[in-house]
Amino acid sequence: MADHQRIHPLQDSDAAATYNKATTPLVARGSFRSDSGDPERQHPPPLTRIVPYSPSKPPRRRCSCFKKCLCWTISLLLILLIILGILAAIIFFVFQPKLPKYSADSMRITQFNLTNSNILSASLNVNITARNPNEKIGIYYVGGSHLSVWYTGTKLCEGSLPEFYQGHRNTTVLSLTLAGQTDNATGLLQSLQAAQQSGSVPLNLRANVPVRLKLGRLKLMKLKFLVKCRGDVHTFRQGEVIRIRDSICKFRFRV
Repeated sequence: MADHQRIHPLQDSDAAATYNKATTPLVARGSFRSDSGDPERQHPPPLTRIVPYSPSKPPRRRCSCFKKCLCWTISLLLILLIILGILAAIIFFVFQPKLPKYSADSMRITQFNLTNSNILSASLNVNITARNPNEKIGIYYVGGSHLSVWYTGTKLCEGSLPEFYQGHRNTTVLSLTLAGQTDNATGLLQSLQAAQQSGSVPLNLRANVPVRLKLGRLKLMKLKFLVKCRGDVHTFRQGEVIRIRDSICKFRFRV
């Protein structure tokens, strides 16, 4: 008779080992188990600092040398214009400048004849009145002036103003001698004779006069007065004092 199989009860230590073996977590293939426990708990990952997002500014473009020079030039011009504007305002409110006034009053023909060479020679004495209405500004009339008398686009004679100083609120009457010659003047003489018969000979006087203004004791830079006078006379006879009628003068100046 076969031996009966004996069943032996497990000891406590063997049962604990069997339990632990059964409850030990499985490790996936390709990984390693650490005897020291969970590596993430033993060595935690380093802390990272979270920086808030802010959009970066585009890089500044450096101005070229030409642009810098242009900016400086424009700035200096603006400063200069502001200074000139302030000076002009001071002059206007302190000195109260007014434009001078001119008029062509009369003339006398001393020579007016046609030569055999068809050249018309003319010489006139013209009286011009210059008025300075300013109370604090004087006018220096300097050299280099030029006056001329024209008839329908043809220059008859020319001359210049004398150099003189015109004080405050002063009126000066100038007697000027103008002379000139015109070539191929047969048609011009016939036109003048026809206008004389009608009783109205239109004449134009043009003047380019350099001056310097005096403000108190200060003399300003040279300016140019441009004067254009228009009028007519009833006759063009030699030796007679002729009154200039309907005299209208326009005035402007330039630096």
